[in-house]
Amino acid sequence: MLTPLTDELHYQLALHRIPKIGPTVYRNIMAYTGSAKSFFEMPAGKAAKIPRISQKLLELRKEKDLYLREAGEIISKCQKKNINILTFSNPEFPSRLKSLDDSPMVLYAKGKINFNPSRTIGIVGTRNATEYGRTITKKIIEDLSPYQPTVISGLAYGVDIESHRAALQSKLPTLGILGSSVEQIYPSAHKSIADAMFESGGLIAEYPPGTVMHPSNFPQRNRIIAGLSDALIVVEAAKKGGALITAEIAFSYNREVFAVPGNLHAPYSEGCNHLIKKMKASIFTGPKDLEESLSWSKENLEKNKPKNQTSDFLDFEVEERKILSLLQEYRELEIDQLALMTSISISTLAMKLLNLEFEGLIKSLPGKKYRLT
Repeated sequence: MLTPLTDELHYQLALHRIPKIGPTVYRNIMAYTGSAKSFFEMPAGKAAKIPRISQKLLELRKEKDLYLREAGEIISKCQKKNINILTFSNPEFPSRLKSLDDSPMVLYAKGKINFNPSRTIGIVGTRNATEYGRTITKKIIEDLSPYQPTVISGLAYGVDIESHRAALQSKLPTLGILGSSVEQIYPSAHKSIADAMFESGGLIAEYPPGTVMHPSNFPQRNRIIAGLSDALIVVEAAKKGGALITAEIAFSYNREVFAVPGNLHAPYSEGCNHLIKKMKASIFTGPKDLEESLSWSKENLEKNKPKNQTSDFLDFEVEERKILSLLQEYRELEIDQLALMTSISISTLAMKLLNLEFEGLIKSLPGKKYRLT
């Protein structure tokens, strides 16, 4: 189902079109103003008080009509091509990405996608997969199918496409994270696989339709693969390459990282063996490794499904339920993150947090962070 077209969606995309506006500034704007539209319409003096807002950004804000026109063109293209637009404030936006400092602020997606599945596995590796690598990739997914994970990879040659193909064969949902826009499938040789993925998964990118593909997009998209994965498995990797970049990012996100060990003399095992040696990845020997690390089992699939958190806090006001539910889900969050994710103004949020703290339900931490007691 496509995201409904609203005035605020239009303004959020316009905000995202401002050159060099990063995730931190975008979050600050949304947290302190409550909406992108408010940011564009508020007086310059008031906007200047938003943390990390530069004079350059205030000057660029004057080009509002240009950014709104660009946003309108993007929305029109997405509607024609059946592409869904998810902004950071959309409730369906992947919760696994929301806590990351470098999370994309807008995602474009196509297919029948559950953006917040119970279990996810990222599988990456060399584009020059050997017969051993292809066989191992297929075996990993076959062995993991009883746990019903969503399989995430990058639709590239080699290990990536083998993981998508094996997921389809095992009737598992699979997501391809692209370094291009979702209507520009790259490589084009994988279009038939991509078309099949739309039925129980699909494609995700942070680039709107019509974006010119650039080599730097591909390392950038690796953080999305890493962020969406509960655990990342590196099957085959050379000493340098995208798979190792993804593994390093996943490690920095505190995700579980596994590497399939290989022959000491095989060039496409060097990367995996190096990750294991540096203790940035555990040795992957079979599904039991994941079961133990992630507390998975074949019997508790229903128990592991995301809960409707607000049902646990029915005695509280709507705004308090939002706060408590998010802290239950994410463990701890900064006040700016809470403001953005709840759409509650900073002043109201501060009051609500103080009340909840007095009631002994939450605890304030250094750095303006909060967590449940």
